[in-house]
Parts: sequence; structure tokens; C-alpha cells
Amino acid sequence: MASHVPSVPRTHHQRSANIADDIDYEIKGAEMQFVEIELDPGESAVAEAGAMMFKDQHITMNAVFGDGSGQEGGFMDKLLGAGKRLITGESLFTTVFTHEGAGKARVAFASPFPGNIMAVKLDELGGELICQKDSFLAAARGVQIGLAFQKRIMTGLFGGEGFIMQRLTGDGWAFIHIGGTIVERTLAPGEVLHVDTGCLAAMTPDVDMDIERVGGIKSMIFGGEGVFFARLQGPGKVWMQSLPFSRLAGRMLQAAPQAGGTEKGEGSLLGGVGRILDGDNGF
Repeated sequence: MASHVPSVPRTHHQRSANIADDIDYEIKGAEMQFVEIELDPGESAVAEAGAMMFKDQHITMNAVFGDGSGQEGGFMDKLLGAGKRLITGESLFTTVFTHEGAGKARVAFASPFPGNIMAVKLDELGGELICQKDSFLAAARGVQIGLAFQKRIMTGLFGGEGFIMQRLTGDGWAFIHIGGTIVERTLAPGEVLHVDTGCLAAMTPDVDMDIERVGGIKSMIFGGEGVFFARLQGPGKVWMQSLPFSRLAGRMLQAAPQAGGTEKGEGSLLGGVGRILDGDNGF
């Protein structure tokens, strides 16, 4: 399998109350990627429950309530953090992987469906990134995972997948999964880009997001692109994905057998009879 190893600056590893663990990593694979994180003794990575692919023996796993960011706070703070994760459709718990041995140790996290893993150093983006609610995969300990609600009422009512997004804050490495191919755009001040709400993967917080109607009634009903799309105005950076999970799931649902065991014909107006005539009788 082909490997992609990003150029990562090697710096001294340090940890304090406000500094994330400075981890090293490699992103491997093509269509189904995984990220392999290298930890020094005492360093930790935090990941979504169920994302782990493999780990070395001396890396321990600990399920924690909330985002596992390691920030100080009482029970109510942790409860609030867990509640935010629940709203975005994620588990109440995350898993913290800590290297408690000597030397180097590695842990890997895999993508949930075909696409690419994007590594971002949050301090290079001003300490914050807004991304789709199910795109977070893993991060260095110290990165916080919160909510990003759209402020405008119309965006909240009709924004679809772009209404509730995740907000990643901190200064360390974070890894988000993007469906299909990653497309990055840098918007100039005042520049406007129209994006399908499901194809919007991530953006910097300085990008102004609103919704806009697709067009006339005919386009809205028969265009197949939904009623609204996201209107993004610069300045700022935007990352788009060519294969949103909702689109992939919708196509799989369309192709799946219907309730009661009947199959749905694909590629023929005559359904099962058409498949027999086409030479695909399914027997």
C-alpha cells in the first residue's frame, strides 16, 4: 500500500497546562487512510471511541468523560463538555492513549469510510478550526473539542449538516477525516463561495457562513442539490470534501434491498425484470 509521510518538524516535546503534547505522526494509505502517532514517554493522544487500529504494548487506554483535553475543571465542566459531544452525535466518552513505557511507542487511528485524513496544527490557524460534526478523528492531548453553532436564525433552521459543527481549539496537532478528496480554498476578503452543506468539511473561524436559496422553484424541486447551499464569504480558509458520508449512505440505501426481501432495480426502469433482460438475473 502506498504511504504518504508528511514533513513534520521535529521539536522538543513539552507539556504544560496550556500546551498540547507535541506529537509526531505519519499518514499512511490511499483511499482508506490511517494516522500513526508516535509518542514519547508521558505523552498522550485522544481519539474518538472505536477509532483505534493498533497500539504498542506500553500505551495504555483510558476512557474519559468529555473530550479528554486534560484541561482543569470540575465535574460540571466535564459534564458540559460531554453534553456538547452528545449534541454533535458523538459518544459521551473519548479514549486517551498514554505512553507509560520507555523509548518511542506508536498508536494508529483509522478512517471510518473512504477519504483522506487532514493534519492541522491549530496554532498555525490562530488556535481554532471549525469542522463537520463527525469529522474529528484524533488529536494531541490538550486539544479541546466543542460546539460551533451558526449564529443566524435562518442558517440554524435550514443549514442542514452545516448547522451544528465541531470547534477544535488549542495549539497542537489535530486530525480530521474528510470524505473523498480534499479541496482547499483560500478566500480573499469579500470573495464568496457556494458549497453544498454536506461538502463543507472545515473552515477557519474568520469565514462568514450563511445560507442561500439554490434558485427558482424548478431548481429547488428537480435540481437534486437541495433547497439551500452554504454561502461562505472570505477572508479565510475553507476545506471541502468530495464525498460527504450522508451522500455515501444515501446511495447505499438506494441500492439496498427493500423491506420484505424485495430488491430494488438499479440501471433499469423495469427493476428485477429489467435485470433479467440485461443478463443480470441475480440468481
